[in-house]
Amino acid sequence: MNIVKIAIYRLLTQFLYKHRFSNIGMKTTIFSPMQLSETKSISIGSRTFIAHYAWLMGNNNVADAVTLSIGNHVQIGHFSHIVGKKNVQIEDSVLIADRVYISDCNHNYNDIARPIFQQGTNFAGDVKIGEGSWIGENVCIIGAKIGKHCVIGANAVVTHDIPDYSVAVGIPAKVIKTIKST
Repeated sequence: MNIVKIAIYRLLTQFLYKHRFSNIGMKTTIFSPMQLSETKSISIGSRTFIAHYAWLMGNNNVADAVTLSIGNHVQIGHFSHIVGKKNVQIEDSVLIADRVYISDCNHNYNDIARPIFQQGTNFAGDVKIGEGSWIGENVCIIGAKIGKHCVIGANAVVTHDIPDYSVAVGIPAKVIKTIKST
């Protein structure tokens, strides 16, 4: 990408978003267009890169709390959707590919007399993505913790915890390998 274009978006990010988020670090770049909801509960670290058409959703109903925390040096791909209604933490140096869905909640659906969108949400569990992990394209993570330096393969659905240094793939995601140091 053109270095001038990146510099312009970086300046626009600081100017446009500085007061919308709980915190936004220096040299963070947010490309527009993107969707933002309830941003006062979202904290973004330094040197983080958020691509076009991403959607970040926090929860302003939690008094002075950060419900979605994105660390330093994080890269979030195009069309990714991250919902932190209670507790989503993305640690430093995480790479998130395009079209990834991350959430700590689900829609309620038990009342068959009402449309699902009118039934609200329920907490699925805390989400934490450990430092240095790579989340592949089209991955869905709901109410689960992923350890440090993990690889989650494309199209995986993660609904349970994945330990540090693991490679996990599939629906539901299963650990197929442990990464050993070289």
